[in-house]
Amino acid sequence: MATAVPAERDAVARAFPGTTKEVRLPGVTLHRVDSSGYDLLAAGVGPALAAASTAAALTAAALAGAPYGLVVSAGIAGGFRPGAPVGSLVVADEITAADLGAETADGFLPVTELGFGAVSHRPPESLVRAASAATGARAGAVLTVSTVTGTATRADALRDRHPRALAEAMEGFGVAEAAGAHGVPVLEIRAVSNPVGPRDRAAWRIGDALAALTEGFGKLAPVLESWNPHDD
Repeated sequence: MATAVPAERDAVARAFPGTTKEVRLPGVTLHRVDSSGYDLLAAGVGPALAAASTAAALTAAALAGAPYGLVVSAGIAGGFRPGAPVGSLVVADEITAADLGAETADGFLPVTELGFGAVSHRPPESLVRAASAATGARAGAVLTVSTVTGTATRADALRDRHPRALAEAMEGFGVAEAAGAHGVPVLEIRAVSNPVGPRDRAAWRIGDALAALTEGFGKLAPVLESWNPHDD
């Protein structure tokens, strides 16, 4: 199953030619590509809705006796310069909730340092390597945020806390939480549409990013079909 928001879902769908039909579930609608065996889901914006939508699809599949073997979170993202320039692809080797925690007088504390919860998921290493090699994507941390970064100060703070971060988006951790609850591996791939930093709509290249995502997913499809979870 691949999750995205509507425009990103269409970009992913173009990588799987064939007849698509809608499958309506409580709260979500899957788009099933008959020729490929993949389901596409527009999971919504933000980690909470992404988690709820993904969990609904995973639960329905499990109850039907046909559980998913992999969940892919795909979409566009902001990229941290210089590692992830606009138009490039990033595949997550770490999916981290960057703002799940508490502000203190000494700075931000993630929930793990408060003694509860988790803030990261790690996709299967062999799948990350294969996806990166096939698509040319750089592998690194992809941050999930509930508020898109719009200042240099916040961009710098995120880089200080997460020096391996290549991109930020809004859904990956929610998707990963739902997948993890079902024991299903997860992969996140992002095409960079804008730099992380001061908000500048003139610098957005959403069309270019969606084109890169379409091309990248076309190259990723054979990897997903041949990947063996027992390699990790």
